[in-house]
Formats: sequence, structure tokens, C-alpha cells
Amino acid sequence: MKLEGGCYCGKLRYVAEGEPMMKAQCHCRECQYISGGSPNMFILMPSDGFKYTKGTPKNFTRSDLERAVTREFCAECGTHVTTRRPGLSAVILKVGTFDDPSHFDGPQMAIFTIDKQSFHQIPDGLPTYERLPT
Repeated sequence: MKLEGGCYCGKLRYVAEGEPMMKAQCHCRECQYISGGSPNMFILMPSDGFKYTKGTPKNFTRSDLERAVTREFCAECGTHVTTRRPGLSAVILKVGTFDDPSHFDGPQMAIFTIDKQSFHQIPDGLPTYERLPT
């Protein structure tokens, strides 16, 4: 699979190639901040198939958390593009940044449902995990 996308203003662009390792919706509290309150839809793609083709993202990593993730976003418009988790050889790519979001075709699971809000919707029959699946 080849995915292309970028930020809202167009100053940050990427290409991601390879087989998706996971398609999910994340309900963690951190993703709620990034998404404006809803679950965050993402595809986990191999790191070696991902590269920025235009621009350089700004990074943010919380210094007060052990094993904190690094969030990459456009310094101009603020669009959150990727998350990188320590020890994970994959990039967490945000579906809203795809040129063609229909490539997502829905989540395979809902994760971090321990932080799910009452107004979040999970499709019937979708496997759910309080944290990450084992």
C-alpha cells in the first residue's frame, strides 16, 4: 500500500509505503487532546517506508512522562501528522492527513477504551481493549 498525505496548509507532505500493521481508533486521553475530543483514527505503518517529502515537522515529547511518545505536526497550521512510540519500529499515521482517507476503510479495533468518553462511538462487534492488545 502507498499512502500520500500532508497537513492542512500543505507545507508538510509525506509518503508511507508498506503493509499496514494495524488500523485502529484510539480513545486515550492524549489522543482526545489532539483530535478535539473524539477518538483518533490511525494506521500503523512500517517506519522504513515512511518519509517526509516536503517540509520538516515540529516535534513534541512530554518530559514528565516515562516512555512518552513524540508527536510530529506542522509548525505552520498545527496539523498532527504522526506519533512515534519508543521501541516501536512503526509510525502512527493520522487518517485525517491522508490525501484519500477512504484508504483507512474503518478500524480493526478500538484501543485505550479505559479513557473512552460517554459520547464516543465504537462500531458494534469491533474488538475493544482497555489499553494496547497483547
